[in-house]
Amino acid sequence: MKVKTQRLNVIRQLISNHRVGSQEELLNLLETEGFSTTQATLSRDLKALKVAKRPDIEGGYAYVLPEDDDQRGEDENGDVFPVSGLESIEFSGNMAVLKTRPGFANSIASVIDNHAPFEVLGTIAGDDTILLISKEGVSRPDVINALSLFMPGLKKKLL
Repeated sequence: MKVKTQRLNVIRQLISNHRVGSQEELLNLLETEGFSTTQATLSRDLKALKVAKRPDIEGGYAYVLPEDDDQRGEDENGDVFPVSGLESIEFSGNMAVLKTRPGFANSIASVIDNHAPFEVLGTIAGDDTILLISKEGVSRPDVINALSLFMPGLKKKLL
């Protein structure tokens, strides 16, 4: 649980900060960060993060993270959907209540369910409230980290 979330965060960081052209290179970088994993697991992680390979200026190809330009636009604070519709998150046990702007709850819950993070069992949405149920034993920071993988700016908004 926790290891997967941490590994996904490290993979994002490595791809953002290094030119990585192969899974073998990424496996080596992960090992230097203290993560020993298999090529099959890394392949699944890359798929979960929606990592793509694109031509790079040095010739060859390099891994890139999905760009935020497929989001639905920024609000007045510079936040993009789905973070732009989120107002707050409150936890109680393995449940979280996400308050949203009116009319945003169903869309945000759909984004969460479609990404299906390991830490989340599911969501139930109304007009401006989402009930998120996390798996047993998953910590609050793990849930936030998992959501922030596909909701850029989430951590900054919650501070």
